[in-house]
Amino acid sequence: MTISINDLKKRSATSILDLSKQFEKLTKKPNYKDEDLRFWKPTLDKGGNGSAVIRFLPASDGEDTPFVRIFSHAFQGPTKSWYIENSLSTIEKACPVYDNTRELWNSGSEEDKKKASSMRRRTHFISNILVVKDPGNPSNEGKVFLFKYGVKIFEMINGKINPAFDDVKPMNPFDQWTGANFRLRVRKVDGFPNYSSSEFDAPSAIGDDAKIEEIYNKQYKLQEFKDPSKFKSYAELKERFERVMGLSGQKFQKEEKANKKSDTLEEHQTFEGDSGDDDAEFIRNLTKSAS
Repeated sequence: MTISINDLKKRSATSILDLSKQFEKLTKKPNYKDEDLRFWKPTLDKGGNGSAVIRFLPASDGEDTPFVRIFSHAFQGPTKSWYIENSLSTIEKACPVYDNTRELWNSGSEEDKKKASSMRRRTHFISNILVVKDPGNPSNEGKVFLFKYGVKIFEMINGKINPAFDDVKPMNPFDQWTGANFRLRVRKVDGFPNYSSSEFDAPSAIGDDAKIEEIYNKQYKLQEFKDPSKFKSYAELKERFERVMGLSGQKFQKEEKANKKSDTLEEHQTFEGDSGDDDAEFIRNLTKSAS
């Protein structure tokens, strides 16, 4: 095929515009921070509603559990700056913010309890999943992703493993043969995502043995999210917390616990104000405390 000189001239006239558009796409800053493309999220419509079918996958080779639990804090201080950090209590170490909120809660003051509530820990979980059906992005179907979810979905999983009634047979949702697909349904309620309509299907195998093996070998290791190197030190978190709260230069009551491992994780779960809300409820309460 030959191209005429006139065609070449036409291409030359439009090439800079076409290249400009392509370079704009490649250099445009995304509206997210350090997005990890291994994570999957459901596609939501303009009303904040969406659905998908996913399958929770078992523990990866060399790991004991099919999920990891992460604690974090996200709140705005008196300085109007935000504190958004993972908590060292995730890896069973003292956390300056958690120590402070526990002190406030146990002080007996209602005002202190209100402050503690606004800074309390946020709990989420990470698991490997297979995307079975994704109406908003069909190209994801059949692929393995990481999925970040809150306490409400975790409770649904636990309800299958440890049913509330004796006449309900326990089911392991993470099992490749006897587990079940999870119908994730997201509805916008009071301005926030709600997952209460989600449910598990009847138990079924993911596929034949060959497919199960293929999917398993594509899973991601979860323990990287609890690697101590992924967390800031006590001193760094303390300095950030004090700047956000306008406390720079003041002594911090729990400083002597820096980088000291707690005896048990339960120490970080006992205070009443640490309710472990999922994302929606956490944001709702945060919004109320800021108003």
